[in-house]
Amino acid sequence: MAINTDKKSYTILFAVAMVLVVGSLLAFTASSLKPNIDENKRIEKQQNILYAMGINANTGKGDITFVSTDKVAEAFASNLSEQIVLEYKDGKIINEMTGKAFMESKDEGKGIEPYLIDIKKQQARAKQGKSRFLPLFIGKQKGETVYIAPIRGKGLWDAIWGFVALDKNMVVKGAFFDHAAETPGLGANIKQRYFMDDFYDEKLLTNSGTFKGIVVAKGNNDPKNEIKDDYEVDALAGATITGDGVSAMIKNDLKLYFPYFKKLK
Repeated sequence: MAINTDKKSYTILFAVAMVLVVGSLLAFTASSLKPNIDENKRIEKQQNILYAMGINANTGKGDITFVSTDKVAEAFASNLSEQIVLEYKDGKIINEMTGKAFMESKDEGKGIEPYLIDIKKQQARAKQGKSRFLPLFIGKQKGETVYIAPIRGKGLWDAIWGFVALDKNMVVKGAFFDHAAETPGLGANIKQRYFMDDFYDEKLLTNSGTFKGIVVAKGNNDPKNEIKDDYEVDALAGATITGDGVSAMIKNDLKLYFPYFKKLK
């Protein structure tokens, strides 16, 4: 008996069958690729943290060359002396955990290496009235201790994020920024070395010890970025909103670490 392919019921059944087949194939592909995707994310985070603290494979003046994938795990382990997690709520750090304690805990949101903490999820926890976990990575730069903190914010089109290396006085000793979908040649230039290098030696605290942050300023009168106590870096041409996003995430996220650095001093 021949199947009547002109019937509406046949069309509906065929469409349903195709959706099920294609959906199953996509689910299987996503599942099989997940280990590779997770590994790539792990490597990328380690490379970004190392870059912020000045450990990279740069050769030329404008290079952005990360530690190679085959060497990044070793470099990460040897250059970071410690990972800690600060639990923050209502303007205060309510708990300080070693990386090992955080990894071994079975409590909600814990049980992973600190550098794998999802900052977006932590921001969501804070909006729900829960405490949020702030990872902090500690290493050496030219013999001096540096503290690397992750930050995340909103650009023109989508998320922007980064890692900022600080000394004990919250002076910037390196930075790495990235984005999801900023405009090429404009906002996407937050990932250019000339922009990231401008943050080096910029101060986050005033002389009286209060937190101020750093502004990506369009009217900045220091285009060569030689003044390091003005709390400004030169803006990117045609990328005002992205620059404002960088300013905001530096102020909003790094301010959370201020109580920890205040205790260090």
